Amino acid sequence: MEYTAGMTTVTPRRPRHSDRAAETTRRFDSLEQEAFLSLWRTYDRLRALEDELFALHDLTSQQYNALRLLRSQHPRTIRTLDLAGRLVSRAPDITRLVDKLVERGLVERDRPANNRRIVCIGITDAGIALLRELQKPIRDCHARQLGHLPARALRELIALLRAAREPHEPPDGNWH
Repeated sequence: MEYTAGMTTVTPRRPRHSDRAAETTRRFDSLEQEAFLSLWRTYDRLRALEDELFALHDLTSQQYNALRLLRSQHPRTIRTLDLAGRLVSRAPDITRLVDKLVERGLVERDRPANNRRIVCIGITDAGIALLRELQKPIRDCHARQLGHLPARALRELIALLRAAREPHEPPDGNWH
């Protein structure tokens, strides 16, 4: 791509690999660090939009994700630990997350009589209604977050993120 600066036409040169590496090492320790910090910054910017929406409904992104997963199992229930393993991000205190949803009447908890150590949870009608109410605002939020990217770029991004994540997923992981 050429552009004119005053009377002179300038053709920007593509930086050589060694130039890119030198530029990267000035701000970052490595390309991997630059990619990771860029991913982290992007997550922070995109999450802010989602947090804004969830705050209007006194909900966290983790709680929303749990409700979404429980709806996919409805009318069946799921063991709490299985739910924790399917969440997008780790929930170190799944019990507290579930407690808050139970308090709001969005999920129900059950302990099977044959094994009181297991806790199963399922979404309630109120939880399903909240997800229904959030459906369009969530879709609009995702459009605000990533709608400026063409479909091809989104598919490439999804593939790159999957490739970056894959070696770190548990072997029996069922998140995709």
